[in-house]
Amino acid sequence: MTSFVRHGCRLATVTSLLAAVLSVGIATSVQAGTVLITGANRGIGLEFVRHYADAGYTVIATARNPSTADDLNTLAVANKDIHVEELDVNDFAEIDDLAEKYQGTAIDVLVNNAGITGRPERQRFGTIDYGTFESVMTTNVQGPLKITEAFTSHVADSDEKKVAVVTSSEGSIAGATSNRQPFYRASKAAVNMIMRNISHTLKDQGIVVVLVNPGPVDTDMMARARGRMPLRTTILAVDEMVAVIDNATLNDTATFYNFDGTVLPW
Repeated sequence: MTSFVRHGCRLATVTSLLAAVLSVGIATSVQAGTVLITGANRGIGLEFVRHYADAGYTVIATARNPSTADDLNTLAVANKDIHVEELDVNDFAEIDDLAEKYQGTAIDVLVNNAGITGRPERQRFGTIDYGTFESVMTTNVQGPLKITEAFTSHVADSDEKKVAVVTSSEGSIAGATSNRQPFYRASKAAVNMIMRNISHTLKDQGIVVVLVNPGPVDTDMMARARGRMPLRTTILAVDEMVAVIDNATLNDTATFYNFDGTVLPW
């Protein structure tokens, strides 16, 4: 009888341990929350979708023209947790409509990735195209501001509470030692300042703002801007940026980070 009880206790203990292990595994899968990514149809944005979907997150992947986003749609067909949504970051009514559609959905990580450079030949001093300048500033500065404003309550309701902006080292005023791409540079310096400003308000809600430079990455935009300069893969860039996002805390909110976690000069 003693032996039976002893072995019965061991069996109960093993059963309890197995249940605990299983519950931890289940909790881990459930803990992966929701991410919203703008400009998700190609390049860095598309790789953000892959990365977070592979990590078990539900991904709201936005694109200006979903009907032509073939690679993104292919990912969504293969993974039911990827939801493709139409969104032009210049269309504020569309942003509000999407925020309303997902009202009540907690968004753990809001990735402001959508952006444009503007054609270099339209940024040459002496022949400035001010229409292009306005377009770059609207997309790269007002877009992230409006997206963040519209989805603040969604992020505040989440566990991770992160707002990330894919910015650029070109937005560093200290690093501007030549005259190139003034529209793009101005837009990135401006979005850094805008996000630094609102980070003080968002901090009161426990929301961390992460400004991160992806570095030279093998995308269509960078290929046009940098020509034959050696470029890193989008996989590597996103892996590194996600690590920066994951490690950011309220104590260093709105710090201007490089992809490797070092701090860039303002």
